[in-house]
Amino acid sequence: MIAPEPFFQSRGTPFSVFHRCKTLSKLGYKIDLLVYDIGKIVKIKNTCIIRSKIPFVKIKGVKIGPSIKKIFLDFFMLLDALTLMLKNKDEYEVIHTHEEAGIIGYFLKIIFRKKLLHDMHSSWPQQITNYGFMKNNCAVVKIMEILERIVVRKSDAIIAICPNLGEIARRYDKDKKIFIIENVPLTENYRNISKREINNLKKKLNLHENKVVVYTGSLGPQQNIELLINSAKYIKREKGDKKIKFLIVGSWSKEYVSNLKKMTKRLKVNDMFIFTGQKPVEEMPIYYSIADILVSPRVAGTNTPLKIYSYLSSGKPIVATKVLTHTQVLNDEVAILTKPRPKDFANGIIKLLRNEKLRRKIGEEGRKLAERKYSYDQYLEKTKRAYEYITKN
Repeated sequence: MIAPEPFFQSRGTPFSVFHRCKTLSKLGYKIDLLVYDIGKIVKIKNTCIIRSKIPFVKIKGVKIGPSIKKIFLDFFMLLDALTLMLKNKDEYEVIHTHEEAGIIGYFLKIIFRKKLLHDMHSSWPQQITNYGFMKNNCAVVKIMEILERIVVRKSDAIIAICPNLGEIARRYDKDKKIFIIENVPLTENYRNISKREINNLKKKLNLHENKVVVYTGSLGPQQNIELLINSAKYIKREKGDKKIKFLIVGSWSKEYVSNLKKMTKRLKVNDMFIFTGQKPVEEMPIYYSIADILVSPRVAGTNTPLKIYSYLSSGKPIVATKVLTHTQVLNDEVAILTKPRPKDFANGIIKLLRNEKLRRKIGEEGRKLAERKYSYDQYLEKTKRAYEYITKN
């Protein structure tokens, strides 16, 4: 398995890679996992984690999305992948790639004639556009589209983390075997939180008299936290209530987060916001538990944010933008879906703040949906089917 990611870090694709390996281990497979030499040391049963190193250079971090640094890291990952294949080619049955490592997997498949299973977490041309890489150069976008098409067509099967990515893969090859396996394994870690834990956190954050609106996850530009901040001014104007707090649980670059804080001051809503910074994944359930409302203001991309599945499992009501990244999972029964405009988003939050019965109803319907369609048992079964297909065909 080749994953061009820091491993382990508390963010989308590394989570997905972690749980792919954990689940494959449960199914009886053994994995050599090749990752960047960045991130926290973790152990996974039946998984040998191999870190791709760059001679005489220590890389401290890599940002989410495409970058020149990633191209540099991926070149050395290709060399390490070739070395591993040469040493162990008789032991490997499947090459399983994530994200742009599909290109590496394509070359390994040709050279060593192994099965290739490619894991689509995003569409590469969309990534170039969403992150403004190389200023959205049209030639670069076109090249990435061509490479993505080649990888999809030459793979023996595709895993897509959401229906839209499955549709993109099918446009490249209508006959390709595609497995839709949503990134839901975090929901297996949701646990009941004691009143003592809730009270301790509320006391620590001085939230006892407040209604609490919670956002969790990265604070990168594609998450559109600016929309949430802009919506707060309408909520403050409408409610005239300083007892509403927005709890922002996540991080990005210091400069970007600083700009978000400056924005709250400029709009005179800084008294409504608390930025906690990044927190360990095992602490997320307690932040869901203190929330009256969970929010996702994202508008970029089409892949569903990992947080949405955890939001649903928490049983708390959700307000999200009415865009494809959300609507391929969420509907009007399990969330308040609004136009991606500050006033509309504010109205969605206000609607729930005013109606406790509606909050309970939407939260409960979300929990039922998670149990029905996005449980860990479903994830395990889908992964099993994908690997039975790739190993038997």
